Formats: sequence, structure tokens, C-alpha cells
Amino acid sequence: MAQSAPAPGTRRTSAPVGENPWAAGGVMFAGVLLMVDGVMGVIKGIAGIASDEVYARISKYTFKFDVTAWGWIHLVLGVVLLVVGWGILKGAGWAKATGVALAALNMIANFMWLPYQPIWAIISIAIDAFVIWALCTDRSAAVI
Repeated sequence: MAQSAPAPGTRRTSAPVGENPWAAGGVMFAGVLLMVDGVMGVIKGIAGIASDEVYARISKYTFKFDVTAWGWIHLVLGVVLLVVGWGILKGAGWAKATGVALAALNMIANFMWLPYQPIWAIISIAIDAFVIWALCTDRSAAVI
């Protein structure tokens, strides 16, 4: 059985069976978002390490760390997120699973960071939620 090409000027509108078209484009966007989230983490980390006066001081908080310690956590996590985001854009097999795990870890860290910078923490949590969704629903290049 031969397949014919679509007529010039027409587009194929149906996605292959089992592939979610939203998730297929979402993986590339997830890689970019991981890199953006990594840059934001590096900036948060540098600001926390450089000066303790940049962020609000919290007196009674369950997950209280020194702001410098938070700075190092965000800096290291940001650099690793940059590397994993680059790996997703390059199509590396290890990058999807690592991206899901690191986005979840970053989501938890930003939840604990919420009292210090609530707006940026919520933005990072939303980015991580989308990244996890996009990487988990994509079936285009399953490794297993």
C-alpha cells in the first residue's frame, strides 16, 4: 500500500496515533524553560550568597536556613538545571528522566523558599509543573 503526499498548500492536521501534539511541542519548550529556570536559580543563588540583605528576613519559619545556604542551594540547582535543559534540547536520552526529577526537586526547594521571595517562587513552581507534565506525557522517543 503506497502513501501519497498531501497536496501542495495543505497541511496534515492529525497527529500520529498515541502522540499528544501539545506534549510533542512541549518537550522543546520544557527544555527552554528548564534553562530559564536554571538562570533564575543562578541569579537567586548569587544574590543570596553576595548579600544577606537582598531577601526578606524570616524569624519563625519551619524551613529556615541561612540566606547564604539558600544561595548555594539555588546556585547549584540552577547550574544543574541549565545542563539538563541543554540535554533535553539536544535530545539526550538521560535528560528527560533527569529533567523530571530535577524539576520536582526544584519545585520542592522553591516551595520552601516561598516566604523569602513569594512571586518568583510561585513562578518557578509553575514552570516546574509544566516541565514535569511535558516531559512525562511525551511518547515520541521513549527510551524503554
